[in-house]
Amino acid sequence: MTVILFIRHGENDYVKKGRLAGRLPGVHLNKKGQMQAQAVADRLCKVPIKAVYSSPLERTMETAEPLAKALGLEVIQRPGLVEIDFGEWQDKKLKGLSRLKVWRRVQYTPSLVRFPGGETFGEAQARIVHEIQELSALHEPKDLIACVTHSDVIKLAVAYFIGLPLDMFQRLHVAPGSISALALDEGSSRLLTLNYEVTAFTEQPEEKKVDKN
Repeated sequence: MTVILFIRHGENDYVKKGRLAGRLPGVHLNKKGQMQAQAVADRLCKVPIKAVYSSPLERTMETAEPLAKALGLEVIQRPGLVEIDFGEWQDKKLKGLSRLKVWRRVQYTPSLVRFPGGETFGEAQARIVHEIQELSALHEPKDLIACVTHSDVIKLAVAYFIGLPLDMFQRLHVAPGSISALALDEGSSRLLTLNYEVTAFTEQPEEKKVDKN
């Protein structure tokens, strides 16, 4: 069976500040995101990965590049792995969006939602699933491949392949710089790992300031 390693891009300032980057160009990893990308590369550098695929956006490419370099591979851009088209919501603050009436539907009945000027979750899921099936078909059954992409993309793919209804996909959590693994076989699939945060075991806790007053 083909094993897909889903890697969410590292942190960027849009994630840090709670803004919806969507498909905006020019969104780069910040210092923490770069550290997360390198930690993923260090963790997977000895794993027999056959190919590294990535969404074409800068933050995913910058996450994929250290891993590809460590493996002696090139990053292959795949438009099918790109972020959901959030339409008019792109570049908006999540705090403000959460005040909209439609926000509850996004969280609890996403199958009913179309982003204004963008995709529905159903359309995005169909695109992503088709992409994963196509990539799997390019490889031998026992190959291991990496796909560097976005949080909702990973959650939608995982939900489909484990049989989780679309309206429940928001119950999954995928953190920046995390690894999830899915095994695909003809007619079956298995979730091996979800949201393995490499840096959770490597980050040093911040020193507490001592109040001397």
